Amino acid sequence: MFNIATVLTPEIALAALALILLAIGLLIPAGARKGMMPLTVFSLLGVLSYTLYDFFYGQEAAFLDGLYMHDQFAVYFKVLFLAAALLVVLSSGGYVQKLPKHRGEFYSLLLLATLGMMLMAGAGELITMYVGLELMTISFYILVAYLADDARSSEAGIKYLVLGATSSAILLYGISLIYGLTGSTELAQIASSLGGNLTPASLLATVFILAGLGFKISLVPFHLWAPDIYEGAPTPVTAFLAIASKAAAFAVLIRVYLLTMNSQAFSATGQTLLFVMAAITMIVGNLIAIPQTNLKRLLAFSSIAQAGYLMVGIIAESTAGIKGVLFYAMIYVFANMGSFAVATLVAEKQGSSEIKDLAGFWRRSPLATVVMTASLLSLAGIPPLAGFVGKFYLFSAAMDQGYVAIAYIGFVMSMISVYYYLSVIKVMFLAEGEGLPDVPVHGAMKFTMVFTMLITIAIGLYPTPLAQMAIAAAQSLF
Repeated sequence: MFNIATVLTPEIALAALALILLAIGLLIPAGARKGMMPLTVFSLLGVLSYTLYDFFYGQEAAFLDGLYMHDQFAVYFKVLFLAAALLVVLSSGGYVQKLPKHRGEFYSLLLLATLGMMLMAGAGELITMYVGLELMTISFYILVAYLADDARSSEAGIKYLVLGATSSAILLYGISLIYGLTGSTELAQIASSLGGNLTPASLLATVFILAGLGFKISLVPFHLWAPDIYEGAPTPVTAFLAIASKAAAFAVLIRVYLLTMNSQAFSATGQTLLFVMAAITMIVGNLIAIPQTNLKRLLAFSSIAQAGYLMVGIIAESTAGIKGVLFYAMIYVFANMGSFAVATLVAEKQGSSEIKDLAGFWRRSPLATVVMTASLLSLAGIPPLAGFVGKFYLFSAAMDQGYVAIAYIGFVMSMISVYYYLSVIKVMFLAEGEGLPDVPVHGAMKFTMVFTMLITIAIGLYPTPLAQMAIAAAQSLF
């Protein structure tokens, strides 16, 4: 029998660290807060190290009467969230230092959002999941609108608040319908109570839950918030929102789908809805990304398309499919973080995120150009980078289960995505950048860029260790 405090060590440590950082931000004078970033980095490194140890050497367990799950699936996602948070903190130091006010609260809110994601990944019942989701989402409401003197940031915050609250209400209504039908919010009991009875109420609950989670994942037709909010939010926040919050919603969707919507009552309906949403998401995300002139908006539509690719693995309903989702979600952290690190650097040095501002970038910032090129080519699925291996796992798992059409759609859309990724690379290498300043890379930002690029290349050349982790995490669900 596990000691609850021992099992919840990462969550407890993260909550304590967030409160400590919040107190430091409130009590210590502004000029003495330069140590907040190193404190956050080393603390996250400690929690991440413990979580990795727990993944490889800990034991699987379900506790608290099924309210909260401690298995390799949950721990895998905790590693992902902590890695993403660590990379965002490392890449945002210079950006945060230039904020006019409220610098101290930035790291605390970032950690609270991470804590919410970890609760979502381990939730074994719907109310626990909802509490974690709201902790994450409310933290992001504040972070998106963090630039109080910037009209675009304030607008993005208001939009995210209104639309996010609406999606949460829809999700909560779906949960209430499930509770009314089964008398329980625990996923295992819901699956056994539903049995094979498909009713209008259960169908409506399915639609509402998929709609609520679809908003968090940016699935079409629940994607329209993403471009405006990604563009208006501070660039480090956009990176974390695009990477980690999407992964947290996928963690919930996988558990809910495999344990409840995959029952006989939901199987055909849920499968059809996921198939249609995945196909449309891949098509719309890639096609609308083509004419974009703002780097953050382009990456927003790219992230929408990436969500469609990840859905392909869930549709496969197999260990191989979930392994593909977990593998791709992890490499997406590093590839997307590399591109957003460059976007953060450009926003910090030039005050803009237009693609044209990357003109002549290979002369003005050679390292950032190489990192951006590697990250975009990985997102496009070009070998031998990690993105190619991830898409191979996803599409092959779907084809093995007979879902050839969705795999073909994903393959064609990946080829189309090469066009707009290469358009950014073309501007960096071929466009003239006369009059634009040099953009040097120093310190933690430089480390983040080099590290994400090396990981992206290394996993592409030797994917076996990460693939084995993904398989172990996927098998804990079946």
